[in-house]
Amino acid sequence: MTRLILASQSPARTKLLHNAGIAHEVLVSDVDEDAVQARYGVTDPHDTALLLARAKAEAVASLPEADGAIVIGCDSVFEFDGEAHGKPYTADVARERMLRMSGSMGVLHTGHWLVDCRDTDADADGDDGARGTGATLGSVSSAEVHFMEMSAGEIETYIATGEPLQCAGSFTIDGYGGAFIRKVDGDPHTVVGLSISTLRALLGQANVGITELWTGGAVDPADVRAE
Repeated sequence: MTRLILASQSPARTKLLHNAGIAHEVLVSDVDEDAVQARYGVTDPHDTALLLARAKAEAVASLPEADGAIVIGCDSVFEFDGEAHGKPYTADVARERMLRMSGSMGVLHTGHWLVDCRDTDADADGDDGARGTGATLGSVSSAEVHFMEMSAGEIETYIATGEPLQCAGSFTIDGYGGAFIRKVDGDPHTVVGLSISTLRALLGQANVGITELWTGGAVDPADVRAE
């Protein structure tokens, strides 16, 4: 079976893969995001998301633990009023951003980068599994996020939960922050931080069908079926 490694410590991304029944391991990269951006001078939010996703994937792909696996790295950047917003980290930054975002709209860009670390000389019929492609490629999935009006009290209470401080753009869609999102134009998984359909397309370019990674461990349909 093909091994998939997620080069991210994001609980939301690994939960998303788990709920989609996609077998994967987690191996966190040690990438200094600020240093990477300073080195390449990239400021465009779309390109920044792809650049950081690539840095994370390539850092993990260089580790011996990644031998024989496919590595996927992801990074999300929120674009608002032409500015790139990563994680706010502090309550003051989150507050300033959310007051501006209230009743408005921004674009969440999630970069994906795949590195095929499988042996390109492997015998597809042997014990080593399928032949690797040597692929290193990426894609960005973007979605418009439309926010409801938020009161100052709601923003303060949300910040007090700690949730927005470690999220690109200072919000989530799959947690408390979902209460403030009116609609999403685009793949909702993009807003979580990993587009399953984009992952499928990248895997396909590495000659791997996403169904090969299905474990049968996805969310039980009985748990989500409408009554």
